[in-house]
Amino acid sequence: MATHNYKVFSCFNRKFTVTEPEPPPDVQKAFSEFSEGASSMSADQLLRFLAEHQGEVDCTVSDSEQILQQSRKEDGETGFDLHYFFHFLQDSDLNVPLKSQVHHDMNAPISHYFIYTGHNSYLTGNQLSSDCSDVPIIKALQRGVRVIELDLWPNSDKDDIDVVHGRTLTTPVSLLQCLKSIKEYAFVKSQYPLVITLEDHLTPDLQAKVAKMATQVFGELLYYPQTDSLMEFPSPESLKGRILISTKPPKEFLESSEKESADEVSSLRENANEQRTDNESAPEYKRLITIHAGKPKGEIQDELKAAGKVRRLSLSEQALEKASESYGADIVRFTHNNILRVYPKGTRLTSSNYKPHIGWTYGAQMVAFNMQGHGKSLWYMQGMFRSNGGCGYVKKPDFLIQKGPHDEVFDPKIALPVKKTLKVKVYLGKGWSLDFSPSDFDSYSPPDFYVKVCIVGVPADMIKKKTSVISNNWFPVWNEEFDFPLTVPELALLRIEVREEDKHQKDDFGGQTCLPVSELKSGFRSVPLYDEKGDKYKSVKLLMRFQFR
Repeated sequence: MATHNYKVFSCFNRKFTVTEPEPPPDVQKAFSEFSEGASSMSADQLLRFLAEHQGEVDCTVSDSEQILQQSRKEDGETGFDLHYFFHFLQDSDLNVPLKSQVHHDMNAPISHYFIYTGHNSYLTGNQLSSDCSDVPIIKALQRGVRVIELDLWPNSDKDDIDVVHGRTLTTPVSLLQCLKSIKEYAFVKSQYPLVITLEDHLTPDLQAKVAKMATQVFGELLYYPQTDSLMEFPSPESLKGRILISTKPPKEFLESSEKESADEVSSLRENANEQRTDNESAPEYKRLITIHAGKPKGEIQDELKAAGKVRRLSLSEQALEKASESYGADIVRFTHNNILRVYPKGTRLTSSNYKPHIGWTYGAQMVAFNMQGHGKSLWYMQGMFRSNGGCGYVKKPDFLIQKGPHDEVFDPKIALPVKKTLKVKVYLGKGWSLDFSPSDFDSYSPPDFYVKVCIVGVPADMIKKKTSVISNNWFPVWNEEFDFPLTVPELALLRIEVREEDKHQKDDFGGQTCLPVSELKSGFRSVPLYDEKGDKYKSVKLLMRFQFR
């Protein structure tokens, strides 16, 4: 027990007692049931609790004995009483809400996976005037991002390559520095393949220089196919520890992108015509491309129906939304074997992001995000890729990979029946008194916390709910339960956000997380919260319960 003092008008002193809550009635009931009414729980009884209540069917007696030992190690006691049981349930290392290991089938073609994808990965801030650097690339790789985008332009002397957001005031960084950092950090978070997408604005001689540079820096890490183009993509498992290049073939480097102006294209043509003799004047560059890429040159429906060699197609968020109105089924069919990359619209100058479900519901593997663009959309992206042990590859649901008996495919616009209902109970929260100062939320009293609990997914599943406000308490207890009927639980995210009520201005932020519903463990769970950038708090967590019916 502790006290916090708050001064009011610099003269009155308000004193509040800080007391940690007792175990909720549900926790007490579970302890009594599985300890069979005794005051202490044995390893066998704990194992039965883990299997029957928590759904941890693979746990062994050795696992339960280890939990008992770790939970009691602070004071050397031997009994696992209600106090220790409650302490164990709140331990976010021992009682995690998600499966922590890679458990998806990783032997399918990479087109069968959602892939953690960055956009303009070298930018430190906004799209117009921020610095270009290898630092955000390193941070992205440390978080598990598996697709890094680099924009390549000739340097001022036209004899080397810069990574820079063209036609802006952003300051360049050298390609060599970016490649060296990518090599060093590529596999610190995940051993599954790293894809580098190149937005290429280079002449053939500089393309050849890129090929030489990449080969020298990456060495044996660099994967490229023995054939000119692939009929099917390799699997993530077969490509572990390898780096892949994805870009347009060299013969297309002069074709204008959505960003280029006619003058710039003309200038590039003049330089290139002096140096090339055919369409493949940089064969060493073309040889390194594993995932051939491009943007639509004609009608989108023709691009989506083109058969043969597998490839990557890039669409802006607006282009995808527009195409989905008339050609939704064609988009889903395209993504069965090919890769669709979706990128932010050009007006997102502040590096904001869009709702990633725009792409995921149509099977888009590479939903490209500004990783420095903090906000709810990025929280959704971070939540999705907490799946599958955080390895950066999430196996798409079968309905986004397979066709029906009459060649039909998944249509996210069709209302489907409820498949399952997720029951979420919010018991209590703790940790703010350790991670924040006494006056961070309110200068004159302890905080007034409430919890937002929402489902983000297909339109039919979107639901928002919230708890009541618990006033003047660093250890709020809610004991409130919510039901979420889900039609497509495979694509649903559970968004949890704690706010501190402020009657005079915007409510203060107190932590957030997004959890993929398909990966949730049932039973009582300790749910760690993250700050607005997605960094995990040291102590802030919620005790919750998840049940499916």
